Amino acid sequence: MRQKSIFLMLALLLTCTVISGCGSKEASTKAGGSDEPIKLALSPWPGWFVWYLVKEKGFFEKNGVNVDLVYFPVYSDSLSALASGKVDANSQTLSDTLAPASKGIKLKAVLVNDNSNGGDGVVVKPSINSLKDLKGKKVATELGTVDHLLMLTALEKAGLAEKDVSYTNMTVNDAGPAFIAGNLDAAVLWEPFLSKAIQEGKGKLLFSSKDTPGLIPDLLVFKEEITKNRPDDVKKIINAWFDALDYWKANPEESLKIMAKAAETPIDEYKAGVDSVKIFQLEDNIKAFAKADSYESLAFTSAKTSEFLKGLDMLSTIPKVETFLDGHFVEEVLKERKK
Repeated sequence: MRQKSIFLMLALLLTCTVISGCGSKEASTKAGGSDEPIKLALSPWPGWFVWYLVKEKGFFEKNGVNVDLVYFPVYSDSLSALASGKVDANSQTLSDTLAPASKGIKLKAVLVNDNSNGGDGVVVKPSINSLKDLKGKKVATELGTVDHLLMLTALEKAGLAEKDVSYTNMTVNDAGPAFIAGNLDAAVLWEPFLSKAIQEGKGKLLFSSKDTPGLIPDLLVFKEEITKNRPDDVKKIINAWFDALDYWKANPEESLKIMAKAAETPIDEYKAGVDSVKIFQLEDNIKAFAKADSYESLAFTSAKTSEFLKGLDMLSTIPKVETFLDGHFVEEVLKERKK
């Protein structure tokens, strides 16, 4: 469901004075005033519609934090909004956090919302039976997105490179309908576009994020100044998230209805989409922020993804994980919730 641009915004990041404090006066004022709402951005992805459950059931208010949810139909617009200071936090992928981190943009990932577990995939025409069959075929996804990375990973598995296919740069909003219309041989999509392409476009799933577990973590990322100037509010937002997950567990049908309504998707379709991701509980977060030699660790995933992207000239430098990963908030939340 969400576009995941790895470096589409690099031009903006390089030209904008964010690095030296673009919009810092306005942002600083917001950061210093706890009465100001924190603007939290999200885009259409199953795991992120949980934020509407948080809002609908009053968990922001319960935790004493003022939050405005800002919805972006096009995911890359949310990245631009965070970079330019129009929002204080964004729901975005780990890979999308690497590019600005490598350029010195001050961001902090404080929460893992979910991990794609089949929610992103390569859908192909029925006549295509293997990844090798993609050679010479017209394949679409958006340049620089994590689904572009998924496509390259799939091609690499088949011994192919991007030059071996007829690559077409398209947003998911265009690629999904184009595949359904029969104008593409293959497309790399995410839910619900993935399921719709399979159902309406008579396509079949050839490769998905389930084949690359841990490759696509989805995070809550703040401007660093917010985490420094309003740490209590950051912690309250995280608490509100886990309150919503507890409510979902106790009230599954009502919760799914609320999230499906926010997604403007039939409940059965939304459930299929959310079933393709692993929602991260508090214990999952603690494990994710710990260092380990597996994709269960954000640090490990960051290093491997950075190396892969650098090898493709998508990153000029590999950022140090301690500059953008901050797990101390979830650790504090766990301590408080155990009391």
